[in-house]
Amino acid sequence: MIAGREHDIPRPAPTGRDRIPNTKRFPMEITASLVKDLRERSGAGMMECKKALTEHGGDIEAAMEALRKSGLAKADKKAGRVAAEGRIAMAAAGSKAVLVEINSETDFVAKDANFVAFTDAVAKVALESGAADVEALKAAKLGDVTVEEARALLIAKIGENIQVRRMVRVDGGHTVGAYIHGGKIGVLVELKGGNEELARGIAMHVAAMNPPYMTAAQVPAEFLAKEKEIELAKMSDKDKNKPADILEKIISGKIAKIVNDNTLTGQAYVMDTNVTVEQALKAGGAEMVSMTRLAVGEGIEKVVEDYAAEVAKAMQV
Repeated sequence: MIAGREHDIPRPAPTGRDRIPNTKRFPMEITASLVKDLRERSGAGMMECKKALTEHGGDIEAAMEALRKSGLAKADKKAGRVAAEGRIAMAAAGSKAVLVEINSETDFVAKDANFVAFTDAVAKVALESGAADVEALKAAKLGDVTVEEARALLIAKIGENIQVRRMVRVDGGHTVGAYIHGGKIGVLVELKGGNEELARGIAMHVAAMNPPYMTAAQVPAEFLAKEKEIELAKMSDKDKNKPADILEKIISGKIAKIVNDNTLTGQAYVMDTNVTVEQALKAGGAEMVSMTRLAVGEGIEKVVEDYAAEVAKAMQV
């Protein structure tokens, strides 16, 4: 035996630390397939899965547990449910104002104190952060977490799908009128000139009457052509046989009424039906700049539950 050779030097027995790699000391590579596996297991978003895996050294079990604890896994499993109820929240300061629509699955949750507090807080963040759209709003800070993270935590607490769906902002330095009706309808109006009282009155009118267009100039030519065609079809043969100029006057009068009925400025003002909105604006030294109206759940296909049929079906099993 030759002394001093490396293979002859006694070595200590391997310890547990030497035998088993520590994932924090030797983190696994976060591969796309690993992220995919966690996403399929948890239902959480891709970025949340990647973040969880990175923080736990590629340990998918630890990452899964972390997602469950944070509420993200539970939250995303509810993402497929229809959230067509909810609340419109508003925040305003001077000539700046925002509306935010946040949806829930049921009207019961929409009235929950936690949900209401969340919607008010998100509207305040939307105003103060200057977020330009919903995605920017979701990434904005709400206390120690982002709005999106706060949403996931609220889902875990309440047990319903909650979505921050829409937001609108006015920030043009004009006179602003904001109005919320029962948390279900929200309106923002901008006026050039006028005062806040007039602007709020116009906002209340928009909430009540929901005019499709703001002014006659905004009514599409296609809409007018279609209405003219309809009015001609409704006329009697006797009227249709009148001289062309008289017939044109009759049709023009009918179309003018339709335009007034479908435009904000042409409608009778709900605060004083003796004048039109346009006349009220002129009297107040104001002009319309913009109007926005949000109604909870508009455009979302609601699921109508037939509980009687559901129970009857269950009884047959």
